[in-house]
Amino acid sequence: MTGGRYGTLSGARRTYATAADGFSGFVAPGFERVAREFGCNITERGDTGAAVSVYYEGAPVVDLVSGGCRTDSVQLVRSVTKSVVAVLAHVLAYRGVLDFDRPIAEVWPEFARNGKENIPIRWVFSHQAGVTALDRTLTVEDILAWDPAVAAVAEQRPNWEPGTAHGYHDLAFGWITGEILRRVTGRTVGTLVREELAVPLGLDLWIGLPDEVRPRLAQFLPAPPLSSEVQRDPRAKALRTSLADRASFASRALQNPDVSEVEHDPAYLRAEVPAANGVADARSLARLYAAFIGELDGVRLVDPKAVDAARREQAAGVDRVVGYYRRYATGFMLPDPTRPMAGEDTGCFGHYGMGGPLAFAEPEHRLAFGYTTVQQQSHAGADPRSRLLAEAARDCAREEY
Repeated sequence: MTGGRYGTLSGARRTYATAADGFSGFVAPGFERVAREFGCNITERGDTGAAVSVYYEGAPVVDLVSGGCRTDSVQLVRSVTKSVVAVLAHVLAYRGVLDFDRPIAEVWPEFARNGKENIPIRWVFSHQAGVTALDRTLTVEDILAWDPAVAAVAEQRPNWEPGTAHGYHDLAFGWITGEILRRVTGRTVGTLVREELAVPLGLDLWIGLPDEVRPRLAQFLPAPPLSSEVQRDPRAKALRTSLADRASFASRALQNPDVSEVEHDPAYLRAEVPAANGVADARSLARLYAAFIGELDGVRLVDPKAVDAARREQAAGVDRVVGYYRRYATGFMLPDPTRPMAGEDTGCFGHYGMGGPLAFAEPEHRLAFGYTTVQQQSHAGADPRSRLLAEAARDCAREEY
Protein backbone atom coordinates (compact mmCIF):
# COMPACT_ATOMS: atom_id res chain seq x y z
CA MET A 1 0.00 0.00 0.00
CA THR A 2 2.89 2.39 -0.65
CA GLY A 3 2.00 5.63 -2.36
CA GLY A 4 -1.23 5.95 -0.35
CA ARG A 5 -3.35 9.01 0.23
CA TYR A 6 -0.67 10.84 2.22
CA GLY A 7 1.65 11.06 -0.75
CA THR A 8 4.67 13.27 -0.14
CA LEU A 9 5.29 15.81 2.57
CA SER A 10 4.37 18.69 0.28
CA GLY A 11 1.16 17.01 -0.84
CA ALA A 12 -0.20 15.93 2.53
CA ARG A 13 -2.94 17.88 4.31
CA ARG A 14 -1.59 18.79 7.72
CA THR A 15 -2.69 20.42 10.94
CA TYR A 16 -0.01 22.70 12.35
CA ALA A 17 0.79 23.20 16.01
CA THR A 18 2.52 26.25 17.41
CA ALA A 19 4.55 27.03 20.51
CA ALA A 20 1.30 28.10 22.19
CA ASP A 21 0.32 24.42 22.28
CA GLY A 22 3.53 23.56 24.13
CA PHE A 23 4.93 22.06 20.95
CA SER A 24 5.18 22.81 17.25
CA GLY A 25 5.09 20.89 13.99
CA PHE A 26 2.40 19.12 12.00
CA VAL A 27 -0.01 16.20 12.14
CA ALA A 28 -1.78 14.64 9.17
CA PRO A 29 -5.52 13.94 9.46
CA GLY A 30 -6.15 10.64 11.19
CA PHE A 31 -3.06 10.88 13.41
CA GLU A 32 -4.25 13.56 15.83
CA ARG A 33 -4.20 11.13 18.75
CA VAL A 34 -0.39 11.11 18.58
CA ALA A 35 -0.37 14.87 19.06
CA ARG A 36 -2.73 14.56 22.03
CA GLU A 37 -0.44 12.05 23.72
CA PHE A 38 2.58 14.21 22.97
CA GLY A 39 0.84 17.11 24.69
CA CYS A 40 0.02 14.88 27.68
CA ASN A 41 3.68 13.89 27.89
CA ILE A 42 4.50 17.55 28.41
CA THR A 43 1.68 18.45 30.79
CA GLU A 44 1.30 15.21 32.75
CA ARG A 45 4.43 13.07 32.33
CA GLY A 46 7.24 15.54 32.88
CA ASP A 47 8.60 15.52 29.34
CA THR A 48 10.57 18.34 27.80
CA GLY A 49 12.95 18.78 24.89
CA ALA A 50 11.19 15.93 23.08
CA ALA A 51 10.38 15.13 19.48
CA VAL A 52 8.24 12.50 17.78
CA SER A 53 8.07 11.57 14.11
CA VAL A 54 5.81 9.03 12.43
CA TYR A 55 5.89 7.82 8.84
CA TYR A 56 2.98 5.92 7.33
CA GLU A 57 3.10 4.36 3.87
CA GLY A 58 6.44 6.06 3.28
CA ALA A 59 5.18 9.58 4.03
CA PRO A 60 5.50 11.79 7.13
CA VAL A 61 2.25 12.05 9.08
CA VAL A 62 3.53 13.35 12.45
CA ASP A 63 6.45 15.67 13.10
CA LEU A 64 6.35 17.40 16.48
CA VAL A 65 8.91 19.10 18.71
CA SER A 66 8.25 20.27 22.27
CA GLY A 67 9.48 23.37 24.03
CA GLY A 68 13.10 23.22 25.13
CA CYS A 69 14.11 21.61 21.84
CA ARG A 70 14.87 23.56 18.66
CA THR A 71 13.41 22.33 15.39
CA ASP A 72 16.94 21.54 14.19
CA SER A 73 18.14 19.96 17.45
CA VAL A 74 19.82 16.57 17.45
CA GLN A 75 20.76 14.42 20.41
CA LEU A 76 22.49 11.27 21.51
CA VAL A 77 20.19 8.30 21.03
CA ARG A 78 22.34 5.88 23.06
CA SER A 79 21.47 2.24 22.35
CA VAL A 80 19.12 3.12 19.50
CA THR A 81 22.50 3.39 17.75
CA LYS A 82 22.65 -0.42 17.76
CA SER A 83 19.66 -0.58 15.44
CA VAL A 84 21.28 1.93 13.09
CA VAL A 85 24.24 -0.47 12.85
CA ALA A 86 21.76 -3.32 12.34
CA VAL A 87 20.01 -1.56 9.46
CA LEU A 88 23.40 -0.88 7.90
CA ALA A 89 24.46 -4.52 8.31
CA HIS A 90 21.26 -5.81 6.72
CA VAL A 91 21.72 -3.45 3.79
CA LEU A 92 25.24 -4.82 3.28
CA ALA A 93 23.96 -8.39 3.60
CA TYR A 94 21.28 -7.67 1.02
CA ARG A 95 24.02 -6.55 -1.35
CA GLY A 96 26.06 -9.67 -0.69
CA VAL A 97 28.84 -7.87 1.18
CA LEU A 98 28.09 -9.45 4.57
CA ASP A 99 27.00 -12.98 5.52
CA PHE A 100 25.44 -13.20 8.98
CA ASP A 101 26.11 -16.93 9.17
CA ARG A 102 29.81 -16.65 8.40
CA PRO A 103 32.18 -17.16 11.35
CA ILE A 104 33.55 -13.87 12.65
CA ALA A 105 37.05 -15.36 12.62
CA GLU A 106 36.95 -15.67 8.84
CA VAL A 107 36.81 -11.89 8.43
CA TRP A 108 38.64 -11.04 11.66
CA PRO A 109 41.20 -13.78 12.41
CA GLU A 110 42.31 -12.29 15.75
CA PHE A 111 38.80 -12.88 17.12
CA ALA A 112 39.34 -16.66 17.07
CA ARG A 113 41.24 -16.62 20.37
CA ASN A 114 40.00 -18.43 23.47
CA GLY A 115 37.33 -20.60 21.91
CA LYS A 116 35.63 -18.04 19.66
CA GLU A 117 36.65 -19.47 16.30
CA ASN A 118 33.18 -20.74 15.34
CA ILE A 119 30.95 -17.87 16.51
CA PRO A 120 28.87 -16.64 13.55
CA ILE A 121 28.35 -12.95 12.93
CA ARG A 122 24.62 -13.35 13.61
CA TRP A 123 25.18 -14.32 17.26
CA VAL A 124 26.74 -10.95 18.02
CA PHE A 125 23.77 -9.15 16.49
CA SER A 126 21.36 -11.37 18.47
CA HIS A 127 23.36 -11.07 21.72
CA GLN A 128 24.13 -14.80 21.79
CA ALA A 129 27.91 -14.68 21.29
CA GLY A 130 28.71 -14.52 25.01
CA VAL A 131 31.33 -11.80 24.59
CA THR A 132 29.86 -9.02 26.70
CA ALA A 133 31.35 -8.95 30.23
CA LEU A 134 35.01 -8.13 29.63
CA ASP A 135 37.77 -9.22 31.99
CA ARG A 136 40.01 -6.36 30.92
CA THR A 137 39.15 -3.00 32.50
CA LEU A 138 38.77 -0.38 29.81
CA THR A 139 39.14 3.37 30.15
CA VAL A 140 37.31 6.05 28.23
CA GLU A 141 40.58 6.73 26.42
CA ASP A 142 40.63 3.08 25.30
CA ILE A 143 37.25 3.28 23.64
CA LEU A 144 38.01 6.62 22.01
CA ALA A 145 41.11 5.05 20.46
CA TRP A 146 39.11 2.04 19.16
CA ASP A 147 41.98 -0.47 18.86
CA PRO A 148 42.32 -1.18 22.64
CA ALA A 149 38.60 -1.96 22.93
CA VAL A 150 38.67 -4.16 19.85
CA ALA A 151 41.72 -6.00 21.19
CA ALA A 152 39.91 -6.60 24.50
CA VAL A 153 36.94 -8.31 22.85
CA ALA A 154 39.24 -10.31 20.58
CA GLU A 155 41.09 -11.63 23.63
CA GLN A 156 38.00 -12.28 25.76
CA ARG A 157 36.92 -15.83 26.55
CA PRO A 158 33.13 -16.27 26.09
CA ASN A 159 31.06 -15.68 29.22
CA TRP A 160 28.90 -18.71 28.33
CA GLU A 161 28.93 -21.33 25.58
CA PRO A 162 28.11 -19.26 22.48
CA GLY A 163 24.66 -19.88 21.06
CA THR A 164 23.25 -21.48 24.23
CA ALA A 165 21.98 -18.30 25.89
CA HIS A 166 21.60 -14.59 25.26
CA GLY A 167 22.71 -11.54 27.21
CA TYR A 168 22.78 -7.89 26.24
CA HIS A 169 26.14 -7.12 24.64
CA ASP A 170 25.90 -3.36 25.23
CA LEU A 171 29.19 -1.59 24.40
CA ALA A 172 30.83 -4.78 23.16
CA PHE A 173 28.09 -5.02 20.51
CA GLY A 174 29.45 -1.91 18.86
CA TRP A 175 33.10 -2.87 18.97
CA ILE A 176 32.51 -6.33 17.54
CA THR A 177 30.00 -5.35 14.85
CA GLY A 178 31.96 -2.22 13.99
CA GLU A 179 35.18 -4.16 13.52
CA ILE A 180 33.40 -6.79 11.43
CA LEU A 181 32.01 -4.10 9.14
CA ARG A 182 35.41 -2.43 8.90
CA ARG A 183 37.03 -5.72 7.94
CA VAL A 184 34.51 -6.55 5.19
CA THR A 185 34.25 -3.04 3.68
CA GLY A 186 37.49 -1.23 4.56
CA ARG A 187 35.44 1.64 6.01
CA THR A 188 34.63 2.55 9.60
CA VAL A 189 31.05 2.21 10.77
CA GLY A 190 30.67 5.98 11.02
CA THR A 191 31.76 6.41 7.42
CA LEU A 192 29.41 3.64 6.32
CA VAL A 193 26.45 5.20 8.14
CA ARG A 194 27.13 8.52 6.47
CA GLU A 195 27.72 7.18 2.97
CA GLU A 196 25.19 4.34 2.84
CA LEU A 197 22.34 5.72 4.97
CA ALA A 198 22.53 9.39 5.93
CA VAL A 199 23.45 10.92 2.57
CA PRO A 200 21.11 8.82 0.36
CA LEU A 201 18.16 9.36 2.73
CA GLY A 202 18.89 12.95 3.78
CA LEU A 203 19.24 12.06 7.45
CA ASP A 204 20.64 14.01 10.37
CA LEU A 205 22.38 10.89 11.65
CA TRP A 206 25.97 10.32 12.72
CA ILE A 207 28.17 7.86 14.56
CA GLY A 208 31.05 10.20 15.19
CA LEU A 209 29.59 13.72 15.32
CA PRO A 210 31.27 16.41 13.16
CA ASP A 211 32.41 19.40 15.20
CA GLU A 212 30.31 21.79 13.13
CA VAL A 213 27.09 19.98 14.16
CA ARG A 214 27.84 20.01 17.89
CA PRO A 215 26.15 23.42 18.55
CA ARG A 216 22.84 21.78 17.57
CA LEU A 217 23.22 19.02 20.16
CA ALA A 218 20.55 19.02 22.89
CA GLN A 219 22.06 17.69 26.11
CA PHE A 220 20.37 15.26 28.46
CA LEU A 221 18.71 16.50 31.63
CA PRO A 222 19.15 14.41 34.81
CA ALA A 223 16.42 11.93 35.66
CA PRO A 224 14.21 12.75 38.65
CA PRO A 225 14.73 10.70 41.82
CA LEU A 226 13.59 7.11 41.50
CA SER A 227 9.90 6.65 42.22
CA SER A 228 8.76 4.26 44.93
CA GLU A 229 7.53 1.94 42.15
CA VAL A 230 11.01 1.70 40.63
CA GLN A 231 12.64 1.33 44.04
CA ARG A 232 10.34 -1.60 44.90
CA ASP A 233 10.52 -3.37 41.55
CA PRO A 234 12.57 -6.57 42.13
CA ARG A 235 14.07 -6.60 38.63
CA ALA A 236 15.24 -3.01 38.80
CA LYS A 237 16.51 -3.48 42.34
CA ALA A 238 18.52 -6.57 41.40
CA LEU A 239 20.09 -4.81 38.43
CA ARG A 240 21.01 -1.75 40.53
CA THR A 241 22.65 -4.02 43.09
CA SER A 242 24.68 -5.77 40.39
CA LEU A 243 25.77 -2.52 38.79
CA ALA A 244 27.03 -1.24 42.13
CA ASP A 245 29.47 -4.17 42.28
CA ARG A 246 32.21 -3.36 39.78
CA ALA A 247 33.28 -7.02 39.66
CA SER A 248 29.79 -8.28 38.81
CA PHE A 249 28.81 -9.74 35.49
CA ALA A 250 26.33 -6.94 34.79
CA SER A 251 28.81 -4.20 35.67
CA ARG A 252 31.53 -5.67 33.46
CA ALA A 253 29.00 -5.86 30.62
CA LEU A 254 27.22 -2.53 31.05
CA GLN A 255 29.77 -0.23 32.70
CA ASN A 256 33.18 -1.13 31.30
CA PRO A 257 33.74 1.75 31.02
CA ASP A 258 30.97 3.95 32.38
CA VAL A 259 30.54 6.68 29.75
CA SER A 260 27.74 8.60 31.47
CA GLU A 261 30.03 11.39 32.63
CA VAL A 262 31.60 12.00 29.22
CA GLU A 263 28.63 11.66 26.86
CA HIS A 264 28.63 15.34 25.93
CA ASP A 265 32.40 15.78 25.77
CA PRO A 266 33.63 16.72 22.28
CA ALA A 267 36.14 13.85 22.19
CA TYR A 268 33.46 11.26 22.95
CA LEU A 269 31.02 12.73 20.45
CA ARG A 270 33.71 12.86 17.78
CA ALA A 271 34.69 9.21 18.33
CA GLU A 272 32.85 6.18 16.97
CA VAL A 273 31.14 4.15 19.70
CA PRO A 274 28.70 2.13 17.57
CA ALA A 275 26.69 0.78 20.48
CA ALA A 276 25.94 4.06 22.17
CA ASN A 277 27.00 7.42 20.71
CA GLY A 278 24.85 7.80 17.62
CA VAL A 279 23.40 11.29 17.20
CA ALA A 280 20.13 11.90 15.37
CA ASP A 281 16.73 13.54 15.52
CA ALA A 282 13.39 11.75 15.71
CA ARG A 283 12.62 12.54 12.09
CA SER A 284 15.77 10.85 10.84
CA LEU A 285 15.12 7.74 12.93
CA ALA A 286 11.61 7.42 11.53
CA ARG A 287 12.86 8.04 7.98
CA LEU A 288 15.54 5.37 8.38
CA TYR A 289 13.01 2.75 9.43
CA ALA A 290 10.54 3.88 6.74
CA ALA A 291 13.20 3.35 4.08
CA PHE A 292 14.06 -0.04 5.55
CA ILE A 293 10.51 -1.42 5.33
CA GLY A 294 9.44 0.31 2.13
CA GLU A 295 10.22 2.93 -0.47
CA LEU A 296 11.02 6.44 0.73
CA ASP A 297 11.50 9.29 -1.74
CA GLY A 298 12.51 6.80 -4.41
CA VAL A 299 14.95 4.92 -2.16
CA ARG A 300 14.43 1.39 -0.90
CA LEU A 301 17.20 -0.17 1.16
CA VAL A 302 16.14 -3.86 1.06
CA ASP A 303 13.23 -5.98 -0.15
CA PRO A 304 10.38 -7.37 2.02
CA LYS A 305 12.03 -10.79 2.28
CA ALA A 306 15.13 -9.19 3.80
CA VAL A 307 12.96 -7.24 6.27
CA ASP A 308 11.27 -10.44 7.40
CA ALA A 309 14.66 -12.10 7.88
CA ALA A 310 15.96 -9.10 9.83
CA ARG A 311 13.12 -9.18 12.36
CA ARG A 312 12.85 -12.93 12.77
CA GLU A 313 13.25 -13.92 16.42
CA GLN A 314 16.68 -15.33 17.24
CA ALA A 315 16.63 -15.41 21.04
CA ALA A 316 14.01 -15.14 23.78
CA GLY A 317 14.00 -15.72 27.53
CA VAL A 318 15.80 -14.41 30.57
CA ASP A 319 18.69 -12.19 29.50
CA ARG A 320 21.94 -13.22 31.22
CA VAL A 321 22.99 -9.58 31.67
CA VAL A 322 19.88 -7.60 32.61
CA GLY A 323 18.28 -10.53 34.44
CA TYR A 324 14.79 -10.43 32.94
CA TYR A 325 12.92 -11.47 29.81
CA ARG A 326 14.09 -10.10 26.49
CA ARG A 327 13.56 -10.96 22.83
CA TYR A 328 16.06 -10.26 20.08
CA ALA A 329 16.12 -10.46 16.31
CA THR A 330 19.30 -9.94 14.27
CA GLY A 331 20.35 -6.56 15.62
CA PHE A 332 16.94 -5.45 16.82
CA MET A 333 14.90 -5.70 19.98
CA LEU A 334 11.49 -7.35 19.65
CA PRO A 335 8.48 -6.42 21.82
CA ASP A 336 8.48 -7.79 25.37
CA PRO A 337 6.75 -6.78 28.62
CA THR A 338 9.27 -4.08 29.56
CA ARG A 339 10.08 -3.00 25.99
CA PRO A 340 6.75 -3.33 24.16
CA MET A 341 7.24 -0.69 21.44
CA ALA A 342 3.72 -0.42 19.99
CA GLY A 343 2.50 -3.55 21.76
CA GLU A 344 3.51 -7.11 22.52
CA ASP A 345 0.97 -8.36 19.96
CA THR A 346 2.57 -6.43 17.10
CA GLY A 347 5.24 -7.26 14.54
CA CYS A 348 7.37 -4.32 15.63
CA PHE A 349 11.15 -4.39 15.62
CA GLY A 350 13.49 -1.61 16.71
CA HIS A 351 15.50 -0.46 19.68
CA TYR A 352 15.28 1.56 22.89
CA GLY A 353 17.89 3.87 24.31
CA MET A 354 18.50 4.39 28.02
CA GLY A 355 16.44 7.21 29.47
CA GLY A 356 13.84 7.53 26.73
CA PRO A 357 14.71 7.31 22.99
CA LEU A 358 12.91 4.77 20.82
CA ALA A 359 12.81 3.90 17.12
CA PHE A 360 10.95 1.04 15.45
CA ALA A 361 8.92 -0.11 12.48
CA GLU A 362 5.79 -2.21 12.09
CA PRO A 363 5.74 -3.45 8.49
CA GLU A 364 2.21 -4.88 8.71
CA HIS A 365 0.80 -1.36 8.83
CA ARG A 366 3.61 0.48 6.98
CA LEU A 367 4.49 2.33 10.18
CA ALA A 368 7.84 3.83 11.19
CA PHE A 369 8.38 5.71 14.44
CA GLY A 370 11.05 7.84 16.09
CA TYR A 371 11.02 9.48 19.52
CA THR A 372 13.75 11.41 21.29
CA THR A 373 13.84 13.34 24.54
CA VAL A 374 16.46 15.12 26.58
CA GLN A 375 14.52 14.48 29.81
CA GLN A 376 15.80 11.21 31.18
CA GLN A 377 13.40 9.10 33.21
CA SER A 378 13.58 5.70 34.93
CA HIS A 379 10.60 3.37 35.04
CA ALA A 380 10.06 -0.13 36.42
CA GLY A 381 8.31 -1.13 33.21
CA ALA A 382 7.83 0.53 29.87
CA ASP A 383 8.39 4.29 29.71
CA PRO A 384 4.84 5.67 29.43
CA ARG A 385 5.99 8.57 27.26
CA SER A 386 7.17 6.45 24.34
CA ARG A 387 4.70 3.62 24.97
CA LEU A 388 1.61 5.80 24.70
CA LEU A 389 2.93 7.65 21.67
CA ALA A 390 3.74 4.35 19.95
CA GLU A 391 0.36 2.86 20.78
CA ALA A 392 -1.37 5.96 19.45
CA ALA A 393 0.61 5.78 16.20
CA ARG A 394 -0.20 2.07 15.90
CA ASP A 395 -3.93 2.59 16.43
CA CYS A 396 -4.06 5.45 13.93
CA ALA A 397 -2.19 3.41 11.32
CA ARG A 398 -4.52 0.43 11.82
CA GLU A 399 -7.56 2.63 11.35
CA GLU A 400 -6.09 4.11 8.16
CA TYR A 401 -4.83 0.79 6.74
